[in-house]
Amino acid sequence: MTTELNFEPADVLIIGAGASGATVAWNLAETKMRIVCLEQGGWTNPAQYPTTGRDWESRAQSDFSINPNRRQQPGDYPVNDDDSPISVANFNGVGGGTVLYAGHYPRFHPSDFKVNTLDGVGDDWPIDYETLEPFYAENDRMTGVSGLAGDPAYPAKQSLMPPLPMGKSGTKIAEGFNQKGWHWWPSDSAIATQPYNGRDQCINLGACLHGCAQGAKASTDITYWPEAIRAGVELRTWCRVKEINVDDEGMANGVTYFDEEGVEQFQAAHVVIMACNGVGTPRILLNSTSDQFPDGLANTSGLVGKNLMLHPYASINGIFADELDGYRGPHDSIWSQEFYETAEERGFVRGFTYEFTRGRGVLATALTGVNSGRIPWGQGHHEAYRRLHNRIAGMVSICEDLPEEHNTVTLDPLLKDAHGIPAPKMTYTISENSQKMLDFSVERASEVLLAAGALDLIVESPIAVGGWHLMGTARMGTDPSQSVVNEWGRSHDVRNLFIVDGSIFVTSAGVNPTRTIQTLALYISDQIKKRLTNLFD
Repeated sequence: MTTELNFEPADVLIIGAGASGATVAWNLAETKMRIVCLEQGGWTNPAQYPTTGRDWESRAQSDFSINPNRRQQPGDYPVNDDDSPISVANFNGVGGGTVLYAGHYPRFHPSDFKVNTLDGVGDDWPIDYETLEPFYAENDRMTGVSGLAGDPAYPAKQSLMPPLPMGKSGTKIAEGFNQKGWHWWPSDSAIATQPYNGRDQCINLGACLHGCAQGAKASTDITYWPEAIRAGVELRTWCRVKEINVDDEGMANGVTYFDEEGVEQFQAAHVVIMACNGVGTPRILLNSTSDQFPDGLANTSGLVGKNLMLHPYASINGIFADELDGYRGPHDSIWSQEFYETAEERGFVRGFTYEFTRGRGVLATALTGVNSGRIPWGQGHHEAYRRLHNRIAGMVSICEDLPEEHNTVTLDPLLKDAHGIPAPKMTYTISENSQKMLDFSVERASEVLLAAGALDLIVESPIAVGGWHLMGTARMGTDPSQSVVNEWGRSHDVRNLFIVDGSIFVTSAGVNPTRTIQTLALYISDQIKKRLTNLFD
C-alpha cells in the first residue's frame, strides 16, 4: 500500500548514487535547486572492506563478490544472466561500481566517437572528443588521476600525479613489449600516488578490487559525494525505485520506491535523472508502463534494453622463473594500445587495450594451480605451489564490443527481487568480430609474455565473470527512431527525463568506460544548467 505523498517535490531527483549519479549531483548542486538522490544500497564503511583482514580472498567470493547473484546483500537485486557467456558484475551502494573497480582509468580516443565514418560499423556519436575534453579535465581534477603525460596513443592530456609504480611485474611485462617493439605506457589510474584532496596515497596493498581501505582509490563515495552533500544535496539510502511515474501529459512527475522498512513511497519531482548503469536503467524504464508508454517509459523507439555491450575480456598470464610482486601493488600500472585502431589485415574491425595485471593472492594462486593441473594433490604439492607463488603476471585485453540489437536487457517473467520488482534478464552472445579480436589478443599477448621470459601461459578467454561494463541499452542520438536520448542526455519521449550512465553509450570503445561515464555526466548536467530557462522545450 502506498503511503501519503509525504515528501516535498524535488527539483531534481537522481536515481542511483554511483559513478554518474554522484557526478551529476555535485555538478548541479551549485544551482541551489532541491536535489534528492535515491540509492538502493547504503554506505560501505571502509573499515569493513575485505582488505582490512586476512580473509579478503574468501570474502571476494561471498559478501564482496563482484557478482550480485553471489553477493546477495540487502541493496542487491538478482540478474538472470543464464543466456550470456559473460556474467554480470556490479556493486549496489553509495559509490556504485567504483567501490570495487580496479581504478584503471582510460579516456576514449577521438576515433571512438566516429566508428561508422571511419570503419563503417555501429553509429557515430552525436558528440565528439573535443566537446568532452574540458569535462574530462574537470572530472580528472575531481577524481585525482595519476599517469604520465605524453602518451602517443592520445591527444595531449594533463597528469595530476606521478604514475603508479611499475614494480618487478610491470617492468617484466614492459620488457616483453619492448622486445616486440609495441606500444606501452604508464596507465592513467584513479589511484592517488601522493596525498590528494584529503585522500592519502596508495600503500600498495594490492587488493584494489575489494575496496580501498586506504582511501587512495577514487571511488565516488569519497570524491564527489562529500562535496555534493556539503553543497546541500540530499542522499537517501536504502531506497529501491520501482517505477517512474508520469502525468496525463506524459511528463515524469516522480518515482515510486520502497524505503528501508519496505514501505512503498512516492517522491515527486520536476526532473528525473537515471544513473543506474546499463542493466539497472532499462530495468526501471521497462517496468514503468502506463497508458502513454505501454512498452516502457521513453521506449517509443523500441530500443530500451537493446544493443547491450559488455566488453569481452581475455586474461593472459605468464608464469616466470623469478619471483615478482605477487598481488601486491596496484595491478594496472601500464597499458598497451598497440592494437587499438582498425587494421584490415587482422580480420576484424576496431581493437582493444591491454591492461597489465599483477599476480594472484595465496588462495587464488592455489586454486589456479589445482584447477589447471599444475599443482597435484599429495606428493609434490608444496613444491608445485612454490613454482607459482609470486611468479604470475600478465594482462587482460579489453575488447571493443559492437552494438547489436539482439543483445538485450529485458524483464524476467519469473525472477523478482526482495520487493517483488521484476529482475532484469541479460541475453547476450559474443559476435564473430569480438571473438576474432579475443583470439588475436590472446596470440599477441602470448608473444609478449614469452618474449618477457614466461615459462608457461595461463589463458581464460573470455573471462566468464567479467560483465562490469554495462553499456548501450538506452543509446544517445539525434534521431528519435534510432535512439532513446538526445545529444545532451534528454529523453526524446519524456522531456524532463535524463539518463547519464553507461546505457547511453553509442559504441563501447576498447577501454574501461568509467572515466567517460563521469565525463558525460558532467557534460549533460552542464547542458541542464545552461538550459534551465527552456529545459523542456
